[in-house]
Amino acid sequence: PPPRWGQPGARLAGEGRREPTLCRLLHQLGSGRPTLPPAPLPGWGAYKRRRRSSWAAGGERQHRGAGLLRGQGLSITMSVSHSSKLNKVVRDQYMRLPQGERVLVTYVWIDGSGEGVRCKTRTMDQEPKCIEDVPEWNFDGSSTDQAEGSNSDMFLIPVRMFRDPFCLDPNKLVLCEVLKYNRKHAETNLRNTCKKVMDLVKDSHPWFGMEQEYTLLGINGHPYGWPDNGFPGPQGPYYCGVGADKVYGRDIVESHYKACIYAGVKICGTNAEVMPSQWEFQVGPCEGIEMGDHLWMARFILHRVCEDFGVVATLDPKPMTGNWNGAGCHTNYSTEDMRKEGGLKCIEAAIEKLSKRHDYHICVYDPRGGRDNSRRLTGHHETSSIFEFSAGVANRGASIRIPAKSARMAVATSRTAGPRPTATRMLSQRPL
Repeated sequence: PPPRWGQPGARLAGEGRREPTLCRLLHQLGSGRPTLPPAPLPGWGAYKRRRRSSWAAGGERQHRGAGLLRGQGLSITMSVSHSSKLNKVVRDQYMRLPQGERVLVTYVWIDGSGEGVRCKTRTMDQEPKCIEDVPEWNFDGSSTDQAEGSNSDMFLIPVRMFRDPFCLDPNKLVLCEVLKYNRKHAETNLRNTCKKVMDLVKDSHPWFGMEQEYTLLGINGHPYGWPDNGFPGPQGPYYCGVGADKVYGRDIVESHYKACIYAGVKICGTNAEVMPSQWEFQVGPCEGIEMGDHLWMARFILHRVCEDFGVVATLDPKPMTGNWNGAGCHTNYSTEDMRKEGGLKCIEAAIEKLSKRHDYHICVYDPRGGRDNSRRLTGHHETSSIFEFSAGVANRGASIRIPAKSARMAVATSRTAGPRPTATRMLSQRPL
């Protein structure tokens, strides 16, 4: 059995560190999705040593699509729509046209990547008052990497409705689950699985709050506002900063915030993060399945707002190599027993259980089975090491942090659950 989280673990010869059993994808650095649960891998110790030496040499794997060859300081112009440069005054003339009782309903779903969102809009003859009033729809799954071209019909099943901050009332945004042609759930539709788990534990009233970090990129692939052929000053003054020399993209952030409020998303805050052009918004507290629904709609609205401003929001965990913080999605979590007097014992029991599944969870939190998180979870820049499980009070470098005040009030904040659960809304909720 694995050692308890507060006790020394098994040791690697010559390393003095616990032998992990991360899933096969992280070991192979291949494509596709992880096969779960993971199994111990032969030769893992040597692989760890190679990874650590590559980190020390500054040889982190480059970001897949940010458009910047950061290791060499070269930039490549990104392919970005020019719609942001169109005259919005002209557009507004048409947006103000009356539409009678007819309503625009935009269906939103997660595509075959497990990370991207897609949308399409239809007209309804009257305003839907509840989610049951919104009919099913379909789409071409072969164009979203969710089906073969020979059998590509996919079905959109509405699950939660929001107000539309772009077309305004009475128009709606509708989050959908995806079914295949045979009415079975699509591989990227993990909401259904998570809802079953949430229904099983509904009597414990699980609360979630998620802190989504992201980085704004310009069309040159650099973080927004950074010099084309250089870097801003070192980290320090940017976190919660104020001033034109410290804040990059506040107009975009505040537009997203107001749009979420209008839509009915349970967004509860936002702030500038440690790296310039890096921001965070918080969603919650939400109970059970509504957490994922509200987080994904907040992400969709973020991408739509950035589209209007001509910038790109990336959720990549390490968009810039070197001495720059990465981006995660920390998950705050508690049950009713944890929130009661004496709840710290329940928190410690939960931490004990999480410690035994650390390697499995690392694979689940990452759409690429841990490969992306390995670039961020190095034990530096306010992160824990991907190879080790840890917990502590007020320790931002631990896998799980219990805030000092919350330790007295017996409410836990889980950071293990959110290194970067961007594959689907449910990847961090389901293990918790």
